[in-house]
Amino acid sequence: MSEAVMDDMKVIVFQLKDEEYGVEVEQVRSIERVQHITRVPSTPDFVEGVINLRGVVTPIIDLRKRFSIEGIDHSETTRVIIVTVGNMEVGLVVDAANDVIDIPKSAVEPPPEVVGGLEAEYIRGVAKLEKRLLILLNLDKVLNAEEMNELQEIEGPVK
Repeated sequence: MSEAVMDDMKVIVFQLKDEEYGVEVEQVRSIERVQHITRVPSTPDFVEGVINLRGVVTPIIDLRKRFSIEGIDHSETTRVIIVTVGNMEVGLVVDAANDVIDIPKSAVEPPPEVVGGLEAEYIRGVAKLEKRLLILLNLDKVLNAEEMNELQEIEGPVK
């Protein structure tokens, strides 16, 4: 393998409102169409509920709500990106999952203090690619430890 390939990171690109975001492919388990989401009482407002994904109860998070972006109804392009955070799987509702791209690590800059109202702690970096600006998410920070514990209580195999 050439050194140049080692310096690239593979990222799934998705959309929220007018912005493009990315998460590393290694953290993504699958990309699903939106299915019936069962609401769970007493969870934070950004937790949509849970889905039964191949026999596993998977918590679903609305990233628009999480990032305080105005909500919209689900459409044909709405997707749920199933990611691994810590030792659990979580679904992230996004407006669209666009593509998979390789980003040279040299194109990634540290996050500015505030990016479009998004707290910098959620952001791993910003990738500048020709005419695109891609916000790379730090999934470990999108959900803090306390929230992960709450979600873990509702996650697990379907009984």
